[in-house]
Amino acid sequence: MFRALSEEARYLMAMRAVRSVGQGALVVDFALYLHALHWSAPAIGTLFMGALLLSAMMALAVGPLSDRRGRKGFLLAYEWAQILAAGLALGSSNPWILGTAAVLGSFGHGLNGGAGPFAPVELAWLSEFVDAHERARVYSLNTAGGFTGMGIGAVLASLPHFLAPLLPGALSYRPLFALVLLTAVTGLVFLRHIPDECPVPQVQDDRPEGHALTRSENRRLLKLLGINALNGIGIGLMGPLMAYWFAIRFGHGPLSIGPVMGLALFTTAGASLFVGRLTHRFGAVRAILGMRYLGLIVLLILPFAPTFWAAAVLYVLRSALNRGTAGARQALNLGLVRGHRRGLAASLNNVSVQVPRAFGPLVAGLLYHVGFLALPFFIAGGFQALYLVLYRRLFRHLAPTGASGE
Repeated sequence: MFRALSEEARYLMAMRAVRSVGQGALVVDFALYLHALHWSAPAIGTLFMGALLLSAMMALAVGPLSDRRGRKGFLLAYEWAQILAAGLALGSSNPWILGTAAVLGSFGHGLNGGAGPFAPVELAWLSEFVDAHERARVYSLNTAGGFTGMGIGAVLASLPHFLAPLLPGALSYRPLFALVLLTAVTGLVFLRHIPDECPVPQVQDDRPEGHALTRSENRRLLKLLGINALNGIGIGLMGPLMAYWFAIRFGHGPLSIGPVMGLALFTTAGASLFVGRLTHRFGAVRAILGMRYLGLIVLLILPFAPTFWAAAVLYVLRSALNRGTAGARQALNLGLVRGHRRGLAASLNNVSVQVPRAFGPLVAGLLYHVGFLALPFFIAGGFQALYLVLYRRLFRHLAPTGASGE
């Protein structure tokens, strides 16, 4: 399928896969790096929260703006910001400098190769090169590439263990920021091969039926925003501090945590491709719900794992079942509106997840700090269970074969 896509789509997907390598390394090691620098769990959670909130606010603005002014400039700005952030983190561990770099670069957030606050721009741009009936499969392939890259990065996250004799203590984590810098430079090279595009023409439809269609789209988006908020809270309680949870629960470091998270990401990439096929047979909504109900069960079992390796197996399984549906969900979300509003739709989808998600690391960090290592899992499970119930009720009317809604 990849070869059958347009050259522009291939470059966008390749850029995401390369970018995700650096993100995968930091999703394992950034919280561990801060821990090695003697940051407390609440301080780590607060940094993650601040970075996620700023990213969400920026995404709210840039998506609709890219509908009018084009997409490429925003992605160029993102790659240059990554270069600056990686350079700052390479040069200093001063809390203010490192904190600024972390916010600027979205370090440790597990973005699956997405372009941080400009991820809605990237997703909307890709949709312009893909037919509606193929969107679920293409977006599943796109997320599979991101998970694969993150898996490679997660394996590379074990490097601090081997660098420790040369770079003692927290210094052994510093070279990972060079990886982020290298992937950002590669992104700039890829963007050179994608021509500047004209903005999607704005549809000026003053007919009553045109206004009715816009109102219908807005109602769909509002429904999506509400249920996404529930999902975002659950993700925030679990995702950003997962490596930290493994470290404090079982006393393991990057040598074992990195490969486990890498395996989880590789498995998730395979699951994403599998979901892409399921959408053609059962429809996007059924495929998403089936996988995520199973993932919810695994999530509730995970904190009871008696050993590191038992927890690792459950984490790998839960990642595949839960995150493997990301591409199909992106395709479904963008299909709720017409082409000239997809930047808006992608931004609202991003913000509705990221703002609630931003508070999760702080809450989880506080709970971990006082010894409640299982409670964040159960709270997350409750929010995600409610999300799935409402997701089914709100989107079960879509045609089984269509992920796009068009």
